[in-house]
Amino acid sequence: MIQDGFPLTLAAPVVSAVLPSLVFFAGALVVLLLRKESMQTARSLALLAVPLYGAVNLLSIGVGTEWSSQVFDLELVHLRADRLSLLFGLLFHLGAFIGAIYALRVRDPLEHAAALIYAGSALGAVFAGDLITLFFYWEGMALASALLVWAGRNADSNSVGLRYLVMHLASGLLLLAGAVIVYQESGSIAFDFIGTDGIAGWLILVAFGIKCGFPLLHTWITDAYPNSTASGTVFLSMFTTKVAVYALARGFAGTEILVPVGTLMALFPIFYAVIENDLRRVLGYSMINQIGFMVVGVGVGTELALNGAVAHAFNEVLFKGLLFMSMGAVLYRVGHVRGSELGGLYRSMPKTALLCAVGAASISAFPLFCGFVSKSMIVSAMFDEGYSFLWLGLLFASAGVFHHAGIKIPYFAFFAHDRKLSVRDAPANMLIAMAIAAILCVAIGVFPDRLYALLPWDAGYTPYKWGNVILQMQLLLFSALAFVWLQLTRIYPPELRSVNLDADWIYRRLIPGLTRRIAGAAGQVGSLAAVRYPRLAANLGDRLFGRSGILVRTAETGTAAVIIGAVLVAYMLIHYLVAS
Repeated sequence: MIQDGFPLTLAAPVVSAVLPSLVFFAGALVVLLLRKESMQTARSLALLAVPLYGAVNLLSIGVGTEWSSQVFDLELVHLRADRLSLLFGLLFHLGAFIGAIYALRVRDPLEHAAALIYAGSALGAVFAGDLITLFFYWEGMALASALLVWAGRNADSNSVGLRYLVMHLASGLLLLAGAVIVYQESGSIAFDFIGTDGIAGWLILVAFGIKCGFPLLHTWITDAYPNSTASGTVFLSMFTTKVAVYALARGFAGTEILVPVGTLMALFPIFYAVIENDLRRVLGYSMINQIGFMVVGVGVGTELALNGAVAHAFNEVLFKGLLFMSMGAVLYRVGHVRGSELGGLYRSMPKTALLCAVGAASISAFPLFCGFVSKSMIVSAMFDEGYSFLWLGLLFASAGVFHHAGIKIPYFAFFAHDRKLSVRDAPANMLIAMAIAAILCVAIGVFPDRLYALLPWDAGYTPYKWGNVILQMQLLLFSALAFVWLQLTRIYPPELRSVNLDADWIYRRLIPGLTRRIAGAAGQVGSLAAVRYPRLAANLGDRLFGRSGILVRTAETGTAAVIIGAVLVAYMLIHYLVAS
């Protein structure tokens, strides 16, 4: 049972509350109106003002507030405020503010506007009380975040952005199909616990799984994040996957299949991250690893596990955002983040190196840093519920994340094989944004009760027990020793300038090749059939497109929506595959 009351709600609201998403959408419009180069200062002020005003607006919304409207026979719940949605709402305002500071030097108003629309859509999704409202914000996130990928404007950003959009539109299509089936079966579209008792639940679970980065559905993360801009990647790391974790906690708490799925998510990225050269791509794999811990927490389903999942989502926005910001600063100054061509930057970028080290300690779950006080909740809950074998897998994953994110990222960026690069440290706005995240990482680690007081469930947990601390320090020590030994024996995979494919080999190599062959063969067969059997071709066209043809018949609204969405996704996919 989610607790009543939210500690940060204002007793006497200072503004008349509006939908949190509308604040950001209005801000995006203002930013676009201030698009001229001479209005850069005003646009920057607007970018900062939106999350600040939005936070005040959010704190004016009390637990239990619900705003809805009736559309035909559907009740659309535009805002449902409880401790779970308010916690994520607070998190997204905090993340948007940090991201806005980091992005102040961006000269592209479209990128600023896309970031605000993206944040607003994420807020709309976590406050949505029904599946249809969730769907519209779900797709809003997809479109706005794709613009951030395209804003990278590099050689690969167009094709990467299209792949990204296809994946997320497919997620939306599955969500819509599931919502239609739920409505047909129950007459309700309320977004509460869904479960996997029927086909609708499985469709929606896969929809959420795409945005979470489930195994084989994860490649959009490692594909898109390294190709966005420095600031765009920071925003990308904060919203989509966290909305998906929220949706799982709301709709699939205690769904046992999530425990092995999350454990696999925590494990397999370790091996790819070790051999990866692009350090932002390493962080993409690291994100899948951390989301895996959250998915496990949702699957275990106890109040302690669920608190751990949402607390770790809160903390990951801070420490993963900090790591992406530090690599973005390196990208901004050096022009790339290839580990094979970096090193020695601690001399010219000491502040960035120090802040990156704080993020590395946090993601590695060092005691007195935020990652420890949330990850230990999930690991403890998993052990308490008897998942002994999978619990060992999470321990291995905890050691692995220190190996590839806690050590590899700062070591290869700032210390290894000194390239004698002479650059200035990160700009002031980037350092301020990183410093805010770093301070919060330490503050939450030292004073975890401040975060625990905001959590939705009253589970009661003390992170700093000797058993927890000693176990974690042992994992970190052995992981560090393994890294040193591998380096000294030259067994550690060298940093090579290369692109490593995992499951994306299927759609970047296998499917395009097969598609071209099939398309060529089909074209030849069609041409031959039209010449030799003209009457058969005419009859087939009449059956498909004639007055009573299959593709022109009247269909129910839900069925039509699913078909149109499927055709759109198929068209975009075929367009990309044939053109690639």
